[in-house]
Amino acid sequence: MRTTVVVFPFDLFGSAGTGAGAQLLGDVVREVIDDTAKETRPARADALRGALRVREAAFDTLGRVADWRKRGRQLARQALKAGDFLVWLGGNHLSVLPVLEELGADDPAGTLVVQFDAHLDVYAFHDTTAELSHGNFLKHAAGPLPKLVSVGDRDLFLTPGEVAGVFEAAFPAAAVAADPDRVADRLRAAAGRADRVWIDLDCDAFDPAYLPAVQQPLPFGLAPPVFLKLLAAVWSGKVAGISVSEFDPGRDVRETSLNLLGWLLEFVLLRRHEVGATR
Repeated sequence: MRTTVVVFPFDLFGSAGTGAGAQLLGDVVREVIDDTAKETRPARADALRGALRVREAAFDTLGRVADWRKRGRQLARQALKAGDFLVWLGGNHLSVLPVLEELGADDPAGTLVVQFDAHLDVYAFHDTTAELSHGNFLKHAAGPLPKLVSVGDRDLFLTPGEVAGVFEAAFPAAAVAADPDRVADRLRAAAGRADRVWIDLDCDAFDPAYLPAVQQPLPFGLAPPVFLKLLAAVWSGKVAGISVSEFDPGRDVRETSLNLLGWLLEFVLLRRHEVGATR
């Protein structure tokens, strides 16, 4: 059982600066690997020994930028085809599009993506470009997308019909706050019907009081304990991976966001690799 961690610091067409966040989170995983290798006493991290590998994409030339989507799909495909658990550390949320496209190409009907996000990324308003951007990328997928369920949005613009045209279901932050147990039950049922589950975390899903390092913060977001409840509801051996995006370390406050995301990454890795943790 192996985990491939892909650092994919693409951050063009919105949220420039989040590429540095992907690289910083990659360093967090490398630190976990190094600390585990140095530890001589029994520890939970023993489950991670030899189980993690980190691959990092670079966007330092025009050619590498031009084929970002193709390279992203190749990296995702290689890990998924090998049966690896995939951790995708992206720049802006657009950087996750290659993963969603690959999941859709492989098994769109049987794959469920649980997307934690403050925004719904299907916008087409007067201030949104018609071209591909991090605010409308779900409309620009090449081929079918897997089933999408949104959790935690604070959108006040899109009509129910526009949302239903893309998402199988949507649980806004207000619905989560009103009855988190009901939302957890609905997510658990949806994950149970799926053949494969992917967890997609845009960092602005969290309330900025807990994770301020995002470029489009919105109030009334998810609190970390509630997020863990919802994560537990969808977690099983069906989970093929997790993507994390939109972390901008230049906007962090006393490393509050880095500490939250670093803990969460290690938690997910242990949940994946400890014996019996997927049940």
